Amino acid sequence: MQVWHAIILGVIEGITEFLPISSTGHLTIAEKMLGYSISDSSITAFTAIIQSGAVLATVVYFWKDISRVLMAWVRGLFVNKYRKNSDYKYGWAIIIGSIPIAIVGILFKDEIETVLRSLWFVAIALILWSLVMWWADKKAKQNLHEEDITWRDTLAVGIAQCLALIPGVSRSGATMSAGLLRNFDRVAVTKLSFFLSIPALSAAGILQIISKHSAIGASVGWTATIIATLISFVVAYISVAWLLKFVAKHNYSVFIWYRVIVGVLLLIALATNFISAN
Repeated sequence: MQVWHAIILGVIEGITEFLPISSTGHLTIAEKMLGYSISDSSITAFTAIIQSGAVLATVVYFWKDISRVLMAWVRGLFVNKYRKNSDYKYGWAIIIGSIPIAIVGILFKDEIETVLRSLWFVAIALILWSLVMWWADKKAKQNLHEEDITWRDTLAVGIAQCLALIPGVSRSGATMSAGLLRNFDRVAVTKLSFFLSIPALSAAGILQIISKHSAIGASVGWTATIIATLISFVVAYISVAWLLKFVAKHNYSVFIWYRVIVGVLLLIALATNFISAN
């Protein structure tokens, strides 16, 4: 992979990972337009690995919160009196909410890396999930906040996160919609989405590094992969800061309309053979 391709893909990953517009969907489209075979397992692995940069950006941005929750969780494991701490409960909630996508990701690994990479899936998912996001945004009462989150909530959100294994749905779009439907405010569900991304995306990246190490070295190249990952880290950090400020004052309408427009344009491109699906 050429360095400038890696830079472009790193920027796209950084911008789109936490916006509810599907980073994998956008990367799949971009990789196809740059001339890569999106059914190539090394390209799929590259896509998963560079998300690690965005995960690291989340960890750095929320380090104070993460360290507080982690310390409370560890203390609660060994000392009973700390188990009433809300951070201890939040730590368990994040762990429980991360289980569904781990199970589904392992069970359907082959389908995720092959069949679901089709741009037809991306286009349709972009449009259909936009309807779900619109419904969730309209229906949400938003009368619950971060301190009200329980393991039952994160489990429901975690199950919804599994849908993000379909490129075009959007992991953040799925988790935010599920959180809104459980009546949490937008800032709370956005922050929860960030926290749930850490174990999910870290595990996906590590799995691909272990299983596709040689394939990436022989095709995409580790230099390009590392560059794209570093770029995604910088851009994602800026994206996280911006998104938290945006959702505090706005709904998801701009993202919904954007998704629909991209989905429709992609369907037209596929139908007219301007671009192939695989």
